[in-house]
Amino acid sequence: MAKSLLFIPDISGYTKFIQTTEIEHSQHVISELLEVLIHANTQDLKLAEIEGDALFFYKENEVPSQENLLAQIESMFTAFYSHLKLLEEHRICPCNACATAHNLELKIVAHAGDLTHIEVQGTRKPFGEQVIAAHRLLKNSVESDNYALISRKLALEIQLSPYYSSKVFRFRQGSDRYDDRDVEYVYSVIETDTLQLKSPDDVRKVTFDHPPQLVHVKEFPISAPELLEYITNYSYRDYWVKGVDRFDYNENEVTRIGTKHTCVINGRDLDFLTVTKDAEQGGLVYGEVTKSPPIVDELYQFFEIVPLGEKKSRLEQQTYWKVKSPLKKLIVFLFGKKFFQKGNERTLQGLLEFVTKKET
Repeated sequence: MAKSLLFIPDISGYTKFIQTTEIEHSQHVISELLEVLIHANTQDLKLAEIEGDALFFYKENEVPSQENLLAQIESMFTAFYSHLKLLEEHRICPCNACATAHNLELKIVAHAGDLTHIEVQGTRKPFGEQVIAAHRLLKNSVESDNYALISRKLALEIQLSPYYSSKVFRFRQGSDRYDDRDVEYVYSVIETDTLQLKSPDDVRKVTFDHPPQLVHVKEFPISAPELLEYITNYSYRDYWVKGVDRFDYNENEVTRIGTKHTCVINGRDLDFLTVTKDAEQGGLVYGEVTKSPPIVDELYQFFEIVPLGEKKSRLEQQTYWKVKSPLKKLIVFLFGKKFFQKGNERTLQGLLEFVTKKET
């Protein structure tokens, strides 16, 4: 039987991150990162299990070449840190989870051996001594939380020198004792500045050469960060935005600049993109733009929140629109402005009622 590959990417710092940050956003961040790692699978690895902060992949009866294995490892590190860069540069949420996500790191353990399997309720999974050996290698004496570790058995299989060096990798030898037996491996600490990280798309920061066409202001009996969460967490929208069939959005994604959601009204989709603009010092801002309403070319809604105390904040809802056609300008002047104004007043009142009820 040919040897099989066992491959485990594991997010370093997961326990501290979950225990010391807001649970919902920390779950979203970890979920996004795991999905990023899954999508970075270039070697047709099979996902056996999601293990909280780790993924357990395997490739049955086949071990990739040295070149392909190292490329797979580099691909996952690059995707992981590119996404952390995106989360940091495009975040709008001030919570600890979003603010400290960039401190997370990644370790990858790879091993090879003969696989056996167990079947539970129709699901076939790797099982046995080699699976245990691969997972034990996660508990090692490498003095870093950001590394690639390859068991000696796998290194010999792919003819990887313990002194292999490249732009990304600089391997060295190591060993640890498990069950009264020394287990050897090679490992390389990964320096993120050696990776070719994907640059996030340009932040959609909007500026205007005129004041908003509509402004509505209300005070709320909660802190500014709490109010921002109620506005940006789309799972709450049904409770304070009335007359909508449903909201479609990615439930496993933290709202940030560039995220999208769809508001369905009477069967018609209104597509929104999250944007930002400069806010008053100390304030928070969330914005969204849509090109879907037929009477305008672009419609912007900004929610600018200013803290007034520990449990008090002021929300200013600002509406801008852009219209090029003279006919559309006339329609907006005659009907559109009143329509938007009435809708904004209803929405803001709905938000106040929802927040007050939630807080009491």
